[in-house]
Amino acid sequence: MIAIFNIVFPIFSLILLGWSCRRRKILSDNAASELNRFVIYLGLPALLFDSMSRLSAADFANLRFIAVFAAGVAIVFVLTAWIRIRQQAAAPDVIIDSLGTSYANVGFIGIPLSYLAFGTDGLPPAVIAMVMTACLLFAVAIVLLETCLHVQAGVLRTIGKVGRSLVRNPIMIAPLAGIVVALSGLALPSGVQQLFKILGAAASPCALVSLGLFLAQPPRHGASAPVGLLVAFKLLLQPAITAILAYWVLPLPRLWADSAILLAAMPIGTGPFMLAELYQREVAGMSRAILISTTLSLPTIALILAWIAHR
Repeated sequence: MIAIFNIVFPIFSLILLGWSCRRRKILSDNAASELNRFVIYLGLPALLFDSMSRLSAADFANLRFIAVFAAGVAIVFVLTAWIRIRQQAAAPDVIIDSLGTSYANVGFIGIPLSYLAFGTDGLPPAVIAMVMTACLLFAVAIVLLETCLHVQAGVLRTIGKVGRSLVRNPIMIAPLAGIVVALSGLALPSGVQQLFKILGAAASPCALVSLGLFLAQPPRHGASAPVGLLVAFKLLLQPAITAILAYWVLPLPRLWADSAILLAAMPIGTGPFMLAELYQREVAGMSRAILISTTLSLPTIALILAWIAHR
């Protein structure tokens, strides 16, 4: 429990710093939006490019693990969307809330926890899960959101507008460029690599400080995300579904099965919050869900680790 707390503690500290800076008026009302735009247009694309450019074909050799983790994400995403549609939520809110229940904080919490629990053998599944979450799942959400924004323009015009929006979106371009670099075997100059490392390292801290800034602001008017649903689905339902898939439906080797469950149990990452702010949706509910899920993940992750050790 102490080791998990030591990993999660910096997350709370960065959120608290953002909250304190806003309360003390060190940072203005616009600071949260500007920090979030920095993450979307500079920090996160650099992180995705750097991560993808370092991967090899061997990193994606375990197709069964990819299928198990992706299926767990997809089931939770679709189930959340179905519930939110029945609640008559707006289409963009349905997409962002569905992203929230399936978007695990693999990069900031999952990778260090995997190393703590499994050593270096736990890093390959953690890296694959991070790429699937931060690249693939994020890209799917952006495609769906852009389609919702342009759906009234007709089929052909919608496809054209969505295509143009995606081509200009750095979060879509960066991982694709990283894949090209990885497959080509091109060695980037050390100065260029260092640039992407520095920018990428700033993504998570800035996103968390921005989250703290939003938590310090008065609630905005509008429909709020169902916090209880988001937290329960992320911390309980996704690891439960992943466990069924990893142990019984598509049985994985012990280490990969345990890693899949642990990574699926990570709290909600900052991705849904960033998209909610970028697309000007209601962010108060999502920011609370991220904070609460991160807090409650301390005991839930500890229980999962104890269960894995017992097995």
